[in-house]
Amino acid sequence: MTVKGVLFDFSGTLFRIESTASWLRSVLDRARIPLDGAEFERLTRGLEACGALPGGVAPRAVPAHLTEVWAERDRTAEQHRAAYTGMAREVPLPRPELYDALYARHMEPAAWRPYADAGDVLAELRRRGVRTAVVSNIGWDPRPVFREHGLDAWVDAYVLSYEHGVQKPDPRLFRAACEALGLAPEDVLMVGDDRRADAGAAAVGCAVHLVDHLPVEERPDGLRPVLELVG
Repeated sequence: MTVKGVLFDFSGTLFRIESTASWLRSVLDRARIPLDGAEFERLTRGLEACGALPGGVAPRAVPAHLTEVWAERDRTAEQHRAAYTGMAREVPLPRPELYDALYARHMEPAAWRPYADAGDVLAELRRRGVRTAVVSNIGWDPRPVFREHGLDAWVDAYVLSYEHGVQKPDPRLFRAACEALGLAPEDVLMVGDDRRADAGAAAVGCAVHLVDHLPVEERPDGLRPVLELVG
């Protein structure tokens, strides 16, 4: 197989969201809400257990009243917001406006860090003439994150679930990504961290390479094998 294009997932593959504690602390500090250590830790644990941070830890359980919207949360921007703010509201916070503030925070470029080798790998793929696209289950536009961190120059296309009304592993999203690059699926490699969603690219004929969804510090070179696969 000659790889002419690479599709990358966003969260957990090229970038990693900040910790739940950092996410909550940022919002509380802006709102000038002081909390003692024990209360802050309690809220952090509660939000993490609920999976309220997009790109963070998966929820331990999904409440019955959120089951439907959670299952299809990446199909539209509205469903994405409803799903994650709904999860956050399972944890009582000091002020009601904090739920929307938390959701807004996770979309800020400062809330995300690229993996250490992401820029180098994307730049090398461009040097080799390999086209790249970001294919993400998401409810908002991550392009500002790429621009802020200097990775936008190396991405040829963005194929986002909420813009297409379908979410991975739906084959239509992978086909749309291949079409955006002007390539046949057989010439494309999908790189992601989700063994269900991202591996769905195999159904349309793409090769698949999976990476581990780890903190940035624990995965300094997890993307470099992509360069060997491309050849």
